Amino acid sequence: MTVPTTAEFRTQLATWLDENDLTPPPGDDSLQAHMSQFARVQKALYDAGWSRYGWPESAGGLGGPEILRAVVGEEVVGRRLAEPGPYSMLEVLAPTMIDYAPRELAAEMVPKLLSGEEQWCQGFSEPGSGSDLASLTTRAVLQPDSDGTRYVINGQKVWTSFAQYSHRCILLTRTGDAGTPNHEAITAFFVDVDTPGISVRPLRTMHDVDEFCEVYFDDVVVDANRMLGKPGDGWRLAMDLLPYERSTCFWQRIAYLYSRFDALIDEVKSGGQASHNEIDAEMGEAYLALHTLRCRSRATQHRLADGQKLGPDTSIDKVLLAGAEQRLYDTARDLLPGAIELDDTAWRTEFLYSRAASIYGGTAEVQRNIIARRLLDLGKE
Repeated sequence: MTVPTTAEFRTQLATWLDENDLTPPPGDDSLQAHMSQFARVQKALYDAGWSRYGWPESAGGLGGPEILRAVVGEEVVGRRLAEPGPYSMLEVLAPTMIDYAPRELAAEMVPKLLSGEEQWCQGFSEPGSGSDLASLTTRAVLQPDSDGTRYVINGQKVWTSFAQYSHRCILLTRTGDAGTPNHEAITAFFVDVDTPGISVRPLRTMHDVDEFCEVYFDDVVVDANRMLGKPGDGWRLAMDLLPYERSTCFWQRIAYLYSRFDALIDEVKSGGQASHNEIDAEMGEAYLALHTLRCRSRATQHRLADGQKLGPDTSIDKVLLAGAEQRLYDTARDLLPGAIELDDTAWRTEFLYSRAASIYGGTAEVQRNIIARRLLDLGKE
């Protein structure tokens, strides 16, 4: 199959989206509706071939440069056909499965995620292990039996996005003995969320959405063939995954933020009470923050498309995203008096969510430490 150029691909995709109405049904802005709409859009894109480009043929894809995936996400989210949140799971977890799962397992499972048939989640953080991931305590104990080798898992995860809607979970556990160094004692598994012993408790956040969950594991039995990599490979998997979490999935969110910037322009024109000088200054700062983020993210997408390995430099992308997102919604608060504090609008919900932009995916403090130590070689202090 001939793979189109990026420009040809975007033009053909835009034409297809114009001809195929995937607009979300009106009247329901719940998280459940967003997840259902994302699955609907993914199925349509997969059936038509669009969401298979940029993924290897061995995992159900059609090949081609990975930047084609970014084009799909930008077009879909920019048109507000789907929310950017679920894209983060797809762009982070599918590459991890392709790199670490047994070939047969990846070939079976990745198409289910790409086609919207399934949603997956990421079981990393714990109540006592957030930024210090190496200290996690969820434990997988090897228990051979007559049917073969299996592991029994006990522990708790938290801040697990979309767990209540997920069919599978990429889960980090501790498997080493007491003398094994923390980083060498972590092993990853691909776990079915409906396995007996798994319970999910959604957490309603201050922006009134239950996107995050606590997930409990009580004597959960997982076959050894669901291990990703080898025993002790979990830390390496996490270090390979986190740059994706801090970079590739941002392209879709940037498209979303630009759409909200355009909406803010319209609202300020129709009902803003600020002076022209104040509007120009505030909107200019917001646009500059978004444009800087987009330029940086574009460079990251092209490095990935060129086959380069993402690393600690993606912490720059994360810091810029947090700054741009919060700047945009601070601007909405300043230029739309009462829209945040007094009115029950999308601006209020999104303003509250934006406060977490400097926390989720690695706090701003941690990201700046990574930049200082690993990119600028400034040492620990």
